[in-house]
Amino acid sequence: MAKKRKVANLMALAVLATVVQRPMHRYEMASVMRARGKDRDMDIKWGSLYTVVQNLEKNGYLESIGVTRQGARPERTMYQITDAGRDELIAWTRELIAEPEAEHTRFIAGLSVLAVLTPEEVIELLRRRVDRLTETSDGLQGQLEHAADIPRLFLIEDEYRIAMTQAEIDWARSLLDELSTGTFPHLDAWRRWHENSDIPAEFAELADRGTEHNH
Repeated sequence: MAKKRKVANLMALAVLATVVQRPMHRYEMASVMRARGKDRDMDIKWGSLYTVVQNLEKNGYLESIGVTRQGARPERTMYQITDAGRDELIAWTRELIAEPEAEHTRFIAGLSVLAVLTPEEVIELLRRRVDRLTETSDGLQGQLEHAADIPRLFLIEDEYRIAMTQAEIDWARSLLDELSTGTFPHLDAWRRWHENSDIPAEFAELADRGTEHNH
């Protein structure tokens, strides 16, 4: 089971993984994380960096080691990771790799209310999604090929992203095939529902579930 972390914002994980190499000030942390594409790997809001670093220091994962100044630029506080910060970085990474966690994506939300659309519209929308996902997959594959000089260890998240995108393409194409060939279960009932607005008998029981609690 996932542990409740003192600083749970995933940006904190990115900060710890960046500062573990050497002490940095916040501006350098942001520059390094941007250069490494960390905002593609996790939900990062750059405006929260100040607060995240502050919370990491407050909880003993980072410590300030002085200030630095270059030219006319303002002074910047330098931070280094602590032993507790290294332990947190390792423990957090272990948890993320080993412990599956349900992720409520926008696509799943849409699928959960798919019945509000007609089968024909769903076919068109899925085709559009497959086209866009294919473009995304091709683009990611191209980026991976251009990064052939980078050790695979530092590209593994891109491999996973490509694999998951391809898996979604395959699943969506399978659903498209069922809808297009008419082999999807209760397809005629779904159509009738939109044609006459009456809930088909096949779906009536599901539609009534939970209503008894409202009486």
